[in-house]
Amino acid sequence: MTNQMIYTPNKNKYLVIPAYEPDQRLVDLVKEAYATDLFAILVIDDGSGTTYRDIFDQVKAYATVLYHPKNLGKGCALKTAYEYIRQQKDTEEKVVITADADGQHTIKDICAVAEKCRRNPQSLILGKRAFTGKVPLRSRLGNLITRYVFRMESGQLVMDTQTGLRAFSTQMIPFMLEVPGERYEYEMNVLLRWAKEDKKIKEVPIE
Repeated sequence: MTNQMIYTPNKNKYLVIPAYEPDQRLVDLVKEAYATDLFAILVIDDGSGTTYRDIFDQVKAYATVLYHPKNLGKGCALKTAYEYIRQQKDTEEKVVITADADGQHTIKDICAVAEKCRRNPQSLILGKRAFTGKVPLRSRLGNLITRYVFRMESGQLVMDTQTGLRAFSTQMIPFMLEVPGERYEYEMNVLLRWAKEDKKIKEVPIE
């Protein structure tokens, strides 16, 4: 289900934001992205329920909202957006950027990842966070562990395997839809499948 409001074929970048029970930070992010006039914005309400209807009603003024009737997980939410983009049947190659709904990714960083992808359309671009300063121990350890596991599995060194800020070409959407995973494991599966097929993974430093 979608509000079918803002499909803008003149834009060459899709900004995809999966959201489950978001707060006002999602609205602020979408408004700021819309103001740049750079993105066709897709927000996926992953079964947040009626309590969050007001948030998504605000978002609908600036983005296309796709709905899940119940929570299906981040992987499913991303795939819903990718399938929607595929159905547009664009002949022009575009950039797909994924960002988190909690506002942790700045528009500056979103644009930096998108530009890196534009210049490297065959690569998966990751926004690499600097794990310095007041970073929760769980986040620091989690990334360290998954970085090690990924290197053991793939032979490649990726410094931030858990980042939600990523970019790739629309040419890769069929590939992304084939990767298994319904929840957070999907993002690691993407990295593993990408590396297994010897595709390049590049990182961009972000806040």
